[in-house]
Amino acid sequence: MDIKIAFLQLLPCGGVQEQLEKGMAACRRAKELGADIALFPEMWSDGYALPQDEQALRALAIPADGPFVAAFGELAAELHMAIAVTFLERHEPKPLNSVVLFDGRGQRRLHYAKVHTCAFDLEKVLSPGEGFSVTELDLGRDRVKVGAMICFDREFPESARLLMLQGAELVLAPNACPMELNRLSALRTRAYENMMAVATCNYPQGQPDCNGRSTLFDGVAWLPDEPGSRDMCVFEAPEQEGVYIAELDLDRLRQYRAHEIMGDKYRHPEAYGALVAGAGI
Repeated sequence: MDIKIAFLQLLPCGGVQEQLEKGMAACRRAKELGADIALFPEMWSDGYALPQDEQALRALAIPADGPFVAAFGELAAELHMAIAVTFLERHEPKPLNSVVLFDGRGQRRLHYAKVHTCAFDLEKVLSPGEGFSVTELDLGRDRVKVGAMICFDREFPESARLLMLQGAELVLAPNACPMELNRLSALRTRAYENMMAVATCNYPQGQPDCNGRSTLFDGVAWLPDEPGSRDMCVFEAPEQEGVYIAELDLDRLRQYRAHEIMGDKYRHPEAYGALVAGAGI
């Protein structure tokens, strides 16, 4: 089965209402292009605006069960398309950087808050999330196990490893930073070492410190009928704003996972005590 993923590589346009309207229009365009899943860049509700003033920050934060997020659930049901919407979530003591994934019936399947916040920079005003989880997303003709990580999460192998151990086949990764060689290499590595697909949606050129280049790494490093390794990057968007579609061959990924050696096949958890304990070495 092929899964069509829409990367909503959009420029922010104003307040929450403007973001809502532009985001909904992009989802409708994604459906026209045949998407099964639409993915937003990081913190779409406010275009990754992070004022350092507490009062201003709280004014931008929205509830996870509020009208902005709910509108995308209703749209998902209308379009029969999964939507992963991102937002600055109202939370105590500090807001969260969150994503909610709705299935094609408008049901919430996943609610994830960024664990590895950029606390060295603007995200020091946020609370970190508390863990990683995986859901089974019904696409009508098949189901796929989906997890999420957000931007800086990709720099920590533990993020993707925990998702892999829960069976994730596809990881949705909203993003807001320059996608250059090293960050793209980290995404490639997360896909390679865990035999899972990683779909990253970034803001386009024109958004400060962003440059588009949303990607899909399909997690399949070798094919039995092809010599040598293959490029797992099956899609890379240009820098410009747009709604871009990429296809993931889920059957091929599953066949590969059944026969290849990465992921959980030859791990030695008994030797990883320092990691489990959270201790340094």
